[in-house]
Amino acid sequence: MQTILIINSKGGSGKTTIATNIASYFASLGRKTAIMDYDPQGSSMHWLKQRSPGLVRIHGANAAPQRGTRMRSLQMHVARGTDHLVIDAPAGVDGLLLQEIVRRTNNIIIPVAPSAIDIHATADFIKDLLLVGRIRSRGVKVAVIANRVRPSMPVYEPLERFLKSLNLPFLTRISDSDNYITAAETGLGVFEMDDQSANREKQEFQPIIDWLEPPQAGEGKVVELNSRRAAAV
Repeated sequence: MQTILIINSKGGSGKTTIATNIASYFASLGRKTAIMDYDPQGSSMHWLKQRSPGLVRIHGANAAPQRGTRMRSLQMHVARGTDHLVIDAPAGVDGLLLQEIVRRTNNIIIPVAPSAIDIHATADFIKDLLLVGRIRSRGVKVAVIANRVRPSMPVYEPLERFLKSLNLPFLTRISDSDNYITAAETGLGVFEMDDQSANREKQEFQPIIDWLEPPQAGEGKVVELNSRRAAAV
């Protein structure tokens, strides 16, 4: 099972947007996919409830602290045979919880919002992650993306220089687009949208997919399939 962790200790970085779009991409390929939501706000769980019954099912595992008598371990169950598990981490995660989450994962994606404060906080978090999570010794892959980017936003040169010094990739810039809002409200991912207006979002998201599963690894990409269909029409 490939386990993909979306994490940043800083709130407002758009972790759920990245988590749900990754999950919906793999589900649309017919892969058995699950989301594990550690966030008490339950944004990923809410997204799953909005999905149409006609869409490919994505399993939801609620890992947030449970109220009352419900057993957290039961809520966190992920079925055997799951191909891809996407973990939506809470803001402010550290200590033992950070170790618990990181221990489950193969790939870590860190989204960062376009502000000097967020970039600085993310740099500090990456240092903590390398130290506390001991990810290098475990061979965990780590990458960073810019999220909720508007055309007027400055480039991320300071962050990119910092990542280069650590030999960590900066994958892509995800725009602050209405299509992501629509997808969040309807239980969709941009790769599940037929509308040609989502092509830009698919293209900017594609480097994340290619990093998680390089093109030579096998199956054709949904973006390529949609492009062929559009060309045929």
